[in-house]
Amino acid sequence: MDRAVLQPGADPLDHRLPHPTPGQDPLQTTAPPRRIKRKCRTSRGHSTLIMVGSTATTTVAALDSGDKLTWQNVTIVTISFAITLAAAFTGYYKYRERSYFLQQTADAIEEEANAFALGVGKYGVYGPEKDQEALAVFTLAVEDLRNEQRRRQQQLDQPAEQATSGGTPPA
Repeated sequence: MDRAVLQPGADPLDHRLPHPTPGQDPLQTTAPPRRIKRKCRTSRGHSTLIMVGSTATTTVAALDSGDKLTWQNVTIVTISFAITLAAAFTGYYKYRERSYFLQQTADAIEEEANAFALGVGKYGVYGPEKDQEALAVFTLAVEDLRNEQRRRQQQLDQPAEQATSGGTPPA
């Protein structure tokens, strides 16, 4: 199929990329071992417990100040609890940065896919007879983007001291 002849609404890469078998995620080629996933889940669970526990302890201490409990005191303590907990989770899990980096990677992969499908940019030198070579270049480019995303993800997962000191653990 020629690159110039595309059906309206058809995926431009459909004829060039191998189709995954049913039930297989086409982008998940290197899944981390289960023990790594379990370790991350356990670590996040412990971190969540620490954040919730420390915030709850502070809240209970504030409520047990010896003063008469009024609705104003309870409201202020409740709002403080919610804000502290939200700040702790946002600071620890870094949702904004993760979302930004994921979107940036997705946009870059989409740009590569469009260049590949249209035969422009670095894929312009490959004609229809060299589709396999173009596919190999495309695959390498996408894997490089995914590896870069993994590196950024690992940097976000490191404590602040390690991330700023170049990844060396503190003494």
